[in-house]
Amino acid sequence: MRGIPEGIALRIPEGTRRTPEAETVADRSLPVEGRIRASLLGSLAAILAVSILAGCSAGASSETNADSTLPDMIRDAPPTVREAYAFAVSHPDVLQGIPCYCGCGSIGHTSNYACYIAESGADGELAYDSHALGCSICIDITRDAIRLIDEGREVGEIRTYIDRAYSAYGPSNMP
Repeated sequence: MRGIPEGIALRIPEGTRRTPEAETVADRSLPVEGRIRASLLGSLAAILAVSILAGCSAGASSETNADSTLPDMIRDAPPTVREAYAFAVSHPDVLQGIPCYCGCGSIGHTSNYACYIAESGADGELAYDSHALGCSICIDITRDAIRLIDEGREVGEIRTYIDRAYSAYGPSNMP
């Protein structure tokens, strides 16, 4: 293999000196091209690790993939709102068992799920409710449900938590 020619990139600027204390064992044990190669390999490994972690993070779930099927009004919403809508789509059984405390019972909502989904057709087609687009209480309740599901809690435990945490905001929309 051909060595890297000394050039501007390898010159130490005039007036700058590397002290022996700053030199590591790796610096002394590898030739210049080996140190550059090691540095590049380290950078590539870091990029690969970040890519893998990003793919395995909690955000990289079916909820994120559901984003593409959401209507424009929801896709244009902030990430936390999109996440809540996507969770409602993929976990109706959870949110149908969780009440909402924003006062939406007066508009016919019967659970936190109803804040997101107006109806589900026989063919599985969903009609989205825009209510949660502008309601932080609905979103907060759903985010708490997501967190508690991630902790392994059952729907009954989640409902108890939501009842305690949100009952001060208004009446429950569930009996």
